Amino acid sequence: MSSPLRAALRSRLTIAMRERDRAVTAALRNAVAAIENAEAVPVADGPMVGGSADIAGAALGVGATEAARLVLDPAAERHVVASELAALLEAEGAYAAAGDPERAATAAAGAEALRDVLTELADPS
Repeated sequence: MSSPLRAALRSRLTIAMRERDRAVTAALRNAVAAIENAEAVPVADGPMVGGSADIAGAALGVGATEAARLVLDPAAERHVVASELAALLEAEGAYAAAGDPERAATAAAGAEALRDVLTELADPS
């Protein structure tokens, strides 16, 4: 399922990849992956039902281990991307404090790309 936020991230990802902008590409890929990871279903810790006699712990039947992914509302998706943005801003500060301006600039470029997407979707005028 695609949302306006995910569509905007993927659109900008395509542009960044064409421009060979590694910092922005990495930040956008991480943001898309973070949204998809947030949709993952937690693994149950209980015993498996209907296991195979031949392979320990194996489930039987087509789709026996499939589960529907969680559906995030737009606010939850924005929160995930905002968390990624906060992590990049924190990394930028840490790299700058450690005297690594190249990595600080990389984190800043990624943060700017995520901020631009969030701002664009908040004010589509």
